[in-house]
Amino acid sequence: MSFTGKYQLESQEGFVEFMKAIGLPDDHIDFGKDIKSVSEIEQNGDEFKVTVTTGPKVLSNTFTVGKETELESLIGGKIKTVVHKDGNKLTVTLDKVTSVTELVDANTLVNTLTMGNIVYKRTSKRVA
Repeated sequence: MSFTGKYQLESQEGFVEFMKAIGLPDDHIDFGKDIKSVSEIEQNGDEFKVTVTTGPKVLSNTFTVGKETELESLIGGKIKTVVHKDGNKLTVTLDKVTSVTELVDANTLVNTLTMGNIVYKRTSKRVA
């Protein structure tokens, strides 16, 4: 199953707690908690381009599975890391945050971010 598509955030759990834990300012948290972000994924074999638009903020990362790359973190700044793929799951560790993105079916993308015992889970549905 290909990750390629456009997905809109449908639900999220643990947003405020997670964003506080990674150091996002309160005004950014208040602004972002009700915005339905859109994730666009382009997959060509093991090469990916992921663009997440949350209101006026656009976060874009390009990577090849299994190769070291620099990814932009949620709070800005670049982090060198390696993205791994196992079936329909992409896993990456950015500093103290582990991100698992899973294509659970043809239309549902679940992204789980974990830092210690704090979990932020985002469920998005395919819109294109």
